[in-house]
Amino acid sequence: MFYASDWKDYELIDTGDGDKLERWGDVVLRRPDPQIIWPIRKETAAWKQAAAHYHRSSSGGGQWEMKRELPERWVIGYDKLSFYIKPTGFKHTGLFPEQAVNWRWMMDKIAAAGRPIKVLNLFAYTGGASVACASAGAEVCHVDASKGVVQWAKENLQLSGLGERPVRFITDDVFKFVHREQRRGSKYDAIIMDPPSYGRGPGGETWKLETNLYPFVEFCAGILSDNPLFFLINSYTTGLSPTVMHNILAMTVARKYGGTITCGEIGLPITSSGLFLPAGILSRWESK
Repeated sequence: MFYASDWKDYELIDTGDGDKLERWGDVVLRRPDPQIIWPIRKETAAWKQAAAHYHRSSSGGGQWEMKRELPERWVIGYDKLSFYIKPTGFKHTGLFPEQAVNWRWMMDKIAAAGRPIKVLNLFAYTGGASVACASAGAEVCHVDASKGVVQWAKENLQLSGLGERPVRFITDDVFKFVHREQRRGSKYDAIIMDPPSYGRGPGGETWKLETNLYPFVEFCAGILSDNPLFFLINSYTTGLSPTVMHNILAMTVARKYGGTITCGEIGLPITSSGLFLPAGILSRWESK
């Protein structure tokens, strides 16, 4: 497992009864996680002191129960990066802290490349990966279909003091954007994607990971430069094997460019137990 163990402003304090207790800066939140199928070992005072608790609804979705007044949003830092945190309507906070293992890896790869690197970040959400790549000196194209999260990503870039870096923010359907880039002859040295399990496009198009991921990765491989640096796929789809992700990259990117592939679970250390909470899988291709 690849796990993010170098956070200072984030901590997974404890887990149990389908919930995780997390510290975001100085704010403790309690949120559900379907992977947590064990009981709370000991309901310490920390559980009772959570500032907010997200309750799932039996009919889908859910809502936050605020135990005390919170700011509309607040800031946490990772290394030299800064991000706005805000509890949203669907339990999320605007950041996936386990992704720090990928941010660190990408920053190191870009810094060591010794040449200009152009990165395409697809399904880019609030820009954790975009900010990390920009901080390492890359030119970044950030693409997401949600206007609100693209604005959030812009604010995270400014917050990190990187507002002058060459980052393009695109609000668009990622599939249409990639096809336009192919027609324009655009090329990228690195591609990042964090696709959903299921979704619908603005024209009613249906995306299903198991059906659409392979052809999409295959198409994206066609807009890599002649000397690509890396290709990273994240997935939160329960039950999808890291080996499946390995095979997809082996049959697309690695078949054309060689290089090496690394796959595995991604997760977070649990302070109270010393165990680890799985939080998805990653598949990384990198040039030799």
